[in-house]
Amino acid sequence: MMLIRYLSQIGRYFIMLKDVFNRPVKWSVMKQLILKEIDDLIIDSLGIVCFISFFVGGVVAIQTALNLTNPLIPKYLIGFATRQSIVLEFAPTFISIIMAGKMGSFITSSIGSMRVTEQIEALEVMGVNALNYLVFPKMIAATLYPFVIGIAMFLGIFGGYLAGVYGGFTTSQEFITGLQNEFIPFHIAYAFIKTLVFAFILATIPSFHGFYMKGGALEVGKASTVAFVWTSVVIILMNYILTQLLLS
Repeated sequence: MMLIRYLSQIGRYFIMLKDVFNRPVKWSVMKQLILKEIDDLIIDSLGIVCFISFFVGGVVAIQTALNLTNPLIPKYLIGFATRQSIVLEFAPTFISIIMAGKMGSFITSSIGSMRVTEQIEALEVMGVNALNYLVFPKMIAATLYPFVIGIAMFLGIFGGYLAGVYGGFTTSQEFITGLQNEFIPFHIAYAFIKTLVFAFILATIPSFHGFYMKGGALEVGKASTVAFVWTSVVIILMNYILTQLLLS
């Protein structure tokens, strides 16, 4: 029974994606909706992303330095390990899981509240495609999510630089040498490909749980929790699949 329920939910999710593009809202209205979603989802997320990225970058550099106990191991590996950790996993994946809580909960609760107060039914009575009106602007706004991850990469490495150099673990030149050592440009492309996939997941799965929730205010909170869990699970699964496809 549980398997059938999960398969039913997956099918319903893909039907929702199809319906998002039916009967689009006129552009003059959609433009305002997209700008609002960019402000709510992207701009409002910058503060927490910058804070976490800076200090986690510092922690990565310090922990790497503390584990390099052998004097024969070059200090430039601190910069190398910080770059690899931040670019490949921390910025695209770890930040996306955090955003599943911050951004995803906001999306689920806002759409779920509209469902509870029957605003979605009112839109449909007026002949508006509620899915296009509510979900499509979030999907467009999410295309700017790689911009957030780019900032996270920069601040994570910068935080690692400050922690490593001013903490006395390495010199500025050694850290920069580590950043440049064996640099593979495709790793940046890989990170941003993952980010775009995660952005789509962050915009659609919470929207699905908010749009199809049933009940009252209490169920809105439960839907937000379920949306966070499933968004995180799908992000981790897609991270594994994309890593196998792109880096193997």
